[in-house]
Amino acid sequence: MSPRFDLRSLLERVEASAPINAVAAVAEELAVLSGASAVTFLIADFSGHALVRLGPASAAAADGRARGAELAEAVPLDGTVHGRVLRTQQPDVSPVEGGARMIVPVTDRGDAMGVLDLLLPEMPDEQTMVDVAAAGHALAYVVIANRRHTDLFEWGQRTTPFSLAAEIQRRLLPSAFTCEAGQFTLAGWLEPAATVGGDTFDYALGRDSLQISITDAVGHEVAAALLATLLVSSLRNERRRGVGLGAEAAAANDAVAAHGAPGQFVTGQVLRVDLGTGSARIVNAGHPLPLRLRDGRVEEVALAVDLPFGVQAGTAYRLQEFPLQPGDRLVFVTDGMQERNAATLDVAAALADSAGQHPREVVHALGAAVMRATGGILRDDATVVCLDWYGGPMRRRDSSGGASAERASS
Repeated sequence: MSPRFDLRSLLERVEASAPINAVAAVAEELAVLSGASAVTFLIADFSGHALVRLGPASAAAADGRARGAELAEAVPLDGTVHGRVLRTQQPDVSPVEGGARMIVPVTDRGDAMGVLDLLLPEMPDEQTMVDVAAAGHALAYVVIANRRHTDLFEWGQRTTPFSLAAEIQRRLLPSAFTCEAGQFTLAGWLEPAATVGGDTFDYALGRDSLQISITDAVGHEVAAALLATLLVSSLRNERRRGVGLGAEAAAANDAVAAHGAPGQFVTGQVLRVDLGTGSARIVNAGHPLPLRLRDGRVEEVALAVDLPFGVQAGTAYRLQEFPLQPGDRLVFVTDGMQERNAATLDVAAALADSAGQHPREVVHALGAAVMRATGGILRDDATVVCLDWYGGPMRRRDSSGGASAERASS
């Protein structure tokens, strides 16, 4: 690649473009730098089964969805090079007539957002490969920054229309479904039912702690989505106020009891890990038990069961010590993974076979498995969160910019 990849030049070009044209600006800059005859960004759709090519609509475009001047064309993932690059997060280079094709992941902290597809005039040298991969990483941040200002990416990723309940549910989920950090890797996935249930998952990484929640509001469609909104919003509000886990759970319970309709409730688990000590505590509000893969064995993590959120105002939730060791893989699920029409799915067996997979792959594989087990007809949302815990000391930047080990306390 000549001249060398220039991040400053790239960002200046992005800043000079409208948010809707930010990706095109990156593609044009990369084409100039690499000599590529074509540079295409394909974004992962919300189903997890396709990539979507976004661009201006034209009479020459025979396929795809159009919305005004915009066109979205779906590209299947299963069995394709694009799918392998997205799944493994490893670039692919192959010779083609007149040059080479290079596909690199567009990713941020393990969150697989899509891929960059380039047609190059010749097989790339090592430096070109490094620079194109860096451009792919930079593009992830460009998408994150610019999607705040436009619906283009969100529209493109919806290969099937959303109901109102699905729209509400989507807003409750974290903006990134995967997070790689020094002490852990986390990934979540939700397979929605035909009539959307009230499943959610959430996480937040603080300076000293990691919090994960998985919840399931009773019912379906808008009523369930609104009930889930009450619970998740309360958990987030209390967490952001900095209260302890017990107080957070109690406040969320009281919010659902006060504002939900009679008979409404939410099951859930809220886990908080102290990143200094590696210890963890959990609240279990009537939810299916999590599974743990440790030393090749899968078993349920035994937990006492408290009332679901919203059943009785004033409930005091027990803070249970959660056994956590370096090397553990933990999977949290909602009961949609265990419904009657998903009975042929053995989650424990699937987890036992997942040791060599990234958590992002684990949750997608479990989601695909439940869809196969139900013939693609889910009676309830099916949600899974996978946490790989590596342990070790926290590391922060000292005042000189170097890494320094932190104390083992919160």
